[in-house]
Amino acid sequence: MKQAVTLLGIVLLSLSTMLHAAEENENLGEGMVNPGYHEPPTWFKNSFMDLQEDLAEARESGKRLLIYFYQDGCPYCGKLLSVNWTMPDIVKATRDNFDVIAINLWGDREVTDFTGNTMSEKRFAEKNRVMYTPTLLFFDEQGELVLRVNGYYPPKKFAAALDYVAGKNEDRLAFSEFYREESNSKANKSLHRQSSYLDKPYKLTPEAREGKRPLLVLFEQRWCDPCDELHEDIFKRDETQKYLQKFDIVLLDRWSKEPVVTPGGEKTTAMEWAKELKVNYAPSMILFDKEGKEVFRTEAYLKSFHVQSVLDYVSSEAYKEQPNLQRYIQARADRLHEQGIEVDLMN
Repeated sequence: MKQAVTLLGIVLLSLSTMLHAAEENENLGEGMVNPGYHEPPTWFKNSFMDLQEDLAEARESGKRLLIYFYQDGCPYCGKLLSVNWTMPDIVKATRDNFDVIAINLWGDREVTDFTGNTMSEKRFAEKNRVMYTPTLLFFDEQGELVLRVNGYYPPKKFAAALDYVAGKNEDRLAFSEFYREESNSKANKSLHRQSSYLDKPYKLTPEAREGKRPLLVLFEQRWCDPCDELHEDIFKRDETQKYLQKFDIVLLDRWSKEPVVTPGGEKTTAMEWAKELKVNYAPSMILFDKEGKEVFRTEAYLKSFHVQSVLDYVSSEAYKEQPNLQRYIQARADRLHEQGIEVDLMN
């Protein structure tokens, strides 16, 4: 199945930044930067934005190419730079194995892609279906994408992503298998199933579900701290509940061999379907329309405002009019602000 647009941890540091960061970029004077700008490490590659040349230089030095998409005011970008890329082991693993190029999601610098086509940064981001930040694309020596990191990964998982690509493991196994955790965390050992969720047998075709509501598929796993937070906090909030009630919901163990009939009618298992969909993160939310077509997904750590925004975006079918979720979230935050509702992006 063709992968739909994915949701990353796109957030801006404050509401005003979120609403106006892109516009301010165009209005700033020379030498000035946006509020919330995060200085990249000095060891990032000083690229002339010709990716064919960058790829050849990386290959000659025995490295692979890593493209980091960012935007000013993005707190998860700030966390990636101030936490992950300040840790000595992660810095060493990155510098030893990758040439890193930073590209502004809204930028106007000229980029020459791997096929020789020239376009602006923002058009290059659109071409690669990058709508949010941070997004990291890892390429092999031929310029083929081998791993896509959607959103912020904590240091342990981020280090694993670096090791996965640096070790050229993409032909041997999927990243989700490479990273499969065997931790002794205090996370819940059970999945968070609810009586309102679709039950076995998992027949997810529109006909089996009567086709009246969009479908939310939750791919999760046991011993998963982010899964616990999603269900024990975010999903319990009244605002989130309002949107969840508009979906048929099914919760699947991404490692289970439980039989599943997909929205497209394919007979498979939860584990094989997760593998086919390239699910690399738990919890992942895959959202389908009433006809069973995937229209959106989230594959990163998100706070309540962004979870609610995604559910609203799909349940209202706003994606049909506004294909760019970033702009939809800006408009949604603006509406809430006009109603006197303060948006805490990191709550």
